[in-house]
Amino acid sequence: MEFAFLAVTAFLAGLIDAVAGGGGLVQLPAMFSAYPGLSPATLVGTGKVASLAGTANAALRYGRRVRIYWDATLPAMVSAFAFSMAGAYALTLIPAGPLRKSLPFILVILLVYTVAKKNLGAEHAPSLSGGKERAAALLAGAAIGFYDGVFGPGTGSFLMIVFVRVFGYDFLHASASTKVVNLATNLAALLLLAAKGHVWWQLGLVMALANVAGSQVGSRLALKHGSGFVRRVFIVVVTALIAKTAWDAFSR
Repeated sequence: MEFAFLAVTAFLAGLIDAVAGGGGLVQLPAMFSAYPGLSPATLVGTGKVASLAGTANAALRYGRRVRIYWDATLPAMVSAFAFSMAGAYALTLIPAGPLRKSLPFILVILLVYTVAKKNLGAEHAPSLSGGKERAAALLAGAAIGFYDGVFGPGTGSFLMIVFVRVFGYDFLHASASTKVVNLATNLAALLLLAAKGHVWWQLGLVMALANVAGSQVGSRLALKHGSGFVRRVFIVVVTALIAKTAWDAFSR
């Protein structure tokens, strides 16, 4: 019964992640609910199996249809990989409680900014180049990569707003780059947690199949309806994430 329940949530997480990021806020709480006796590191590690599969599928679909701007995406990907592995190692040593409590406040700022800037992400106009672009990508990848390794939910939403606000991408191109960087963070965290024995492979593989199915649906919708659709879904997802993270952090 728990496997079936988590397969459904993994499908929804894959769909949401493929469009706007934030699927981890569906998937990870469901895993904590289904298996409260497992260690947080094992739950996160098992969830990474599903997230990696879905993100890889979405990255491939976007890569075939949307140009990926590697000058920013590649440095962010490299630093995100390294710092996600560091974050996953930290997860095995420290509690994630303080980070969980700060997340809703960070998301509120992100939502207010996105809603206030009505033209944000409507046009694709890259705003950085050369050394400044690489430095910004390395810094953003490091910060968000560490967060994804140590906790994770909302990583795709944070990456989206960085590529839109800092690099000047529209929401569709930002979503494509987000999938590539998120692929690196998921892989790094999974490698570290698997090496430490924090992956339940049977459950992870069931959820991976469901996550890929959801990712197929989500990426198809995003590619069909474009940046405006991705922006609207992004706002809805972030609003839901604020409510969910606030409830998890302060009411339970």
